[in-house]
Amino acid sequence: MKGDQGTLCSKERGFLYEFRAGNQRFVLTVPLKFPVQESATHLHRHLMRPYNLPCFIENDLKESLNRFIEEESIKDHDEEAEAALEAVKSGKVDLHQLANAWAKTYTEATLEYARPEDPSWDEDFADVYHDLIHSPASETLLNLEHNYFVSISELISERDVELKKLRERQGAEMDKVMQELGKSLSDQDVNMLAAQHFESQQALENKWNNELKQTTAIQKQEYQEWVVKLHEDLKNPGTTLGDEINVQPNQWRESAEGNGRLFEDQRQLEESFTIHLGAQLKTMHNLRLLRADMLDFCKHKRHHRSGVKLHRLQTALSLYSTSLCGLVLLVDNRISSYSGIKRDFATVCQECTDFHFPGIQEQLEVVQQVVLYARAQRSSKSKRLHDSGNRNNGNEDKSKNIEQNLSNILPGEFYITRHSNLSEIHVTFHLCVDDNVRSGNITARDPAIMGLRNILKVCCTHDITTVSIPLLLVHDMSEVSNLSLVTAFSCLTIQWYL
Repeated sequence: MKGDQGTLCSKERGFLYEFRAGNQRFVLTVPLKFPVQESATHLHRHLMRPYNLPCFIENDLKESLNRFIEEESIKDHDEEAEAALEAVKSGKVDLHQLANAWAKTYTEATLEYARPEDPSWDEDFADVYHDLIHSPASETLLNLEHNYFVSISELISERDVELKKLRERQGAEMDKVMQELGKSLSDQDVNMLAAQHFESQQALENKWNNELKQTTAIQKQEYQEWVVKLHEDLKNPGTTLGDEINVQPNQWRESAEGNGRLFEDQRQLEESFTIHLGAQLKTMHNLRLLRADMLDFCKHKRHHRSGVKLHRLQTALSLYSTSLCGLVLLVDNRISSYSGIKRDFATVCQECTDFHFPGIQEQLEVVQQVVLYARAQRSSKSKRLHDSGNRNNGNEDKSKNIEQNLSNILPGEFYITRHSNLSEIHVTFHLCVDDNVRSGNITARDPAIMGLRNILKVCCTHDITTVSIPLLLVHDMSEVSNLSLVTAFSCLTIQWYL
């Protein structure tokens, strides 16, 4: 219908309205362009104000205007329809072409008759993986993923060793230069050497980063192709690959258990509680208090024991389910992975190839683009409000501060990353907190607490049934030295959940 309206010729017609005021008779004539782009209510307001019309004719004028627009619009559509029919009768329009155009438009606009969209490669791979991970081939998939993880870990270890040797060699060279400073060498020589060292480090890091990126891409492609081929092969039980699936898990289990005896995890302190909430419709919640590093839920073990392997199997089984696992990380306002726990988390993510989702750096780049777009939209809206006189000077200063940091997020805001390569986590919430959390000046309305509430809402609406949060709202116990603060933070966080 929108396309038909666009083909109508623009015509101007006069709207005539007569009314009486006392013994006097008045006539109002206003030119209107058809098709009318504005609503009758909007046009009615524009007629009442500039012509100073009396208020007692307002309703009658509105009815007359609506009736006039409707009648004239029907006439235009009738004329357009007559012209179209004449074009068909005279042979100017091909009937078959017209029928095909109508059929195509109808099938695209009507969901019942629309052609189903072709599933993407990611959707196909997700379905195939979900079928395989719930089949006898699940242990084979985990075995292959673990082998890929070991390969990447060895590559990262080689990188770290080479970078360490380079830094040690450069440190020794700098010490010698500093001893000769003021004698045979000047400050310019020291600066030149420092620049050379920096360039050497950057070149070596870029070399290893490119190699890791290339290896990860190759692993992802090989893995996805192998999974699809395995899924097709399972439909034919007579192939040798099916026999390999039945034998390989037992061999791997023996090897894994043999190696696992040499590596025992440290004993963890933990306690579990079950609570029931609600007066009439009660819901059960399991609370698990655990002393651990937040990244322990993400790290893979180089030598799997049976218990650790079961955790990884459970994570893989629930990857495309309605029982996802989430983790809350407390970060600063910069969307990056260059410092603090963000760097450690990115390192853990890079230790194992993600076969289902983009890498951590790619996801952060997308988040940065979304934040920039959202900040730009809010900034332009604030400017419009300021230009119309609806803002004061204090808000203007705040707006300027936001404009200077469009790429940063505010305390209480969070961004989400998806992962299939972490040990026990599918979704990570990166919650921005400020210094109030570390200083102890925190209340129930603090941005960090409000952010946790919003995270819980997202968990409830997106099938995230398990979420791990830092109980004291810090990642390092050295940041909380007062026992009273520990108690206050714990109570506040638990009250937030309840």
